[in-house]
Amino acid sequence: MNIDGKTVLVTGADGFIGSHLVEGLVAAGAKVRALAYYNSFNSWGWLDSLPAETLSRVEVMTGDIRDRGTVAKLMPGIEVVFHLAALIGIPYSYQSPESYIGTNITGTLNVLEEAKIHQPARVLVTSTSEVYGTAQYVPIDEKHPFQGQSPYSATKIGADRLAESYFRSFETPVTIVRPFNTFGPRQSARAVIPTIISQLLAGKDEIKLGSLSPTRDLVFVKDTVQGFIAIAESEEAIGEEINIATQSEVSIGALAELLIEKIRPSAKIISDEERVRPKKSEVERLFGSKEKITRLTDWTQKFSLEEGLEETIAWFSDPANLARYKVDIYNV
Repeated sequence: MNIDGKTVLVTGADGFIGSHLVEGLVAAGAKVRALAYYNSFNSWGWLDSLPAETLSRVEVMTGDIRDRGTVAKLMPGIEVVFHLAALIGIPYSYQSPESYIGTNITGTLNVLEEAKIHQPARVLVTSTSEVYGTAQYVPIDEKHPFQGQSPYSATKIGADRLAESYFRSFETPVTIVRPFNTFGPRQSARAVIPTIISQLLAGKDEIKLGSLSPTRDLVFVKDTVQGFIAIAESEEAIGEEINIATQSEVSIGALAELLIEKIRPSAKIISDEERVRPKKSEVERLFGSKEKITRLTDWTQKFSLEEGLEETIAWFSDPANLARYKVDIYNV
């Protein structure tokens, strides 16, 4: 399948990865229908920041993924579904776990049920590397055991297994897409890279962080987007679970030191107990395998960690962008 000319749906299009995916799909020639979460401000989230020329080629609809009627209105005529709508943020899942079940599990169920009716050619359900928990071996491939180390990851495991069941039970053409730690412009303030960069650019001399020892496999968002598109275009990917990973790792501490060196060399790291996950909940190591995605698709990593960080820093350095981030509070 070639995505050019296809009518596609992106749920969670107003979010970080979703808004970048909308841009990538428009550039690839797809006809995009985008779901943004309804709110009384009539905000389309990060879609509002896209160039007018790009946005003019997108059909934006607002609603709630938890509402079956909303999803039913989205699906007619859709050839490829990119289901990204989810409630993210691990610390908030400690506080409000029930809301994660509604969005992540019921929302996914709604997409799968409507896909069963309308029969798009492909349904890509977005997972997360958090479903693996702390690595039991590396690189983490798609056969690695799952471990729900937070309510968030538990709901994503549930959504993944629900998606698998629709492929096996109803032959819904599902692929579970599992990005590792995506970063880049427009990322939520609750993620570690925006946390570090925004504090540094705001002139903070003490950078507040949680645990420094965990490692992460960091994927620049433009590479993640191309991974989604490559998977959608691969017929061999139907029924599979596929990582999007760089097959490398960096510790949070080393990452922080690298960003400090680039932005504000005089800054120091301060451990903030409020930001430390419960001991059994912290995922200590994520180091993903890219063997499957490179075998089943033509995807290759285009951006190194350094290149991705430089582009991310440049975006945050725009005062209008930095002003969106509340650097003086812990963003859960």
